[in-house]
Amino acid sequence: MSSPTPPEPVLRLLTEFPAEGFLRIAEGYTSPARYIVRKEESPARTTITVERQPLPEPYVKHWPYGEDDLANYARIVAGDGLSLGAYDGETLVGIGIAEIAAWNKTLWVWELHVDEAWRGRGLGRRLVDRLAALGAERGLRVMLVEVQNTNANAIAFYYRTGFVLDGIDLSYYSNQDVTQGEVAFFMKRYLT
Repeated sequence: MSSPTPPEPVLRLLTEFPAEGFLRIAEGYTSPARYIVRKEESPARTTITVERQPLPEPYVKHWPYGEDDLANYARIVAGDGLSLGAYDGETLVGIGIAEIAAWNKTLWVWELHVDEAWRGRGLGRRLVDRLAALGAERGLRVMLVEVQNTNANAIAFYYRTGFVLDGIDLSYYSNQDVTQGEVAFFMKRYLT
């Protein structure tokens, strides 16, 4: 006789920012690959190429969230009513923090994280699909995420959940992003 399947986490609209749970699941990432970004420019033509490259050693990134970051996320969660928490009982195991950019009908997803123990089980897809449904219900046209070129696992996840690479910012983090090897990708999932 097989053991019973544990219940799926419940998705809830957030009314308060669960800072402690967020910090527990949003530590950073480890990536086996990165996307190399090259730019060639002349007065007649600009070409940007992107190529996935495996790494000899995994790239490890830790995010040092400060009090200002946490206060901003608390503001976003209290605002539009479009942020979600995924709960296993009372334990936060996934989160999507999103807000509306009304001027261009965009659902900007600032943070999307799933607890390591729940990855690969469809929870991230459930969060993305529910955020997309909420955005569509509000008449929004697109969902937007920013992801670093060094986070190959996240990029692959976004592709699998219907996003496309729609923009690259070569100086989003610093004036040396390309030479330092960390470039911002903007991926979108169209809702209409």
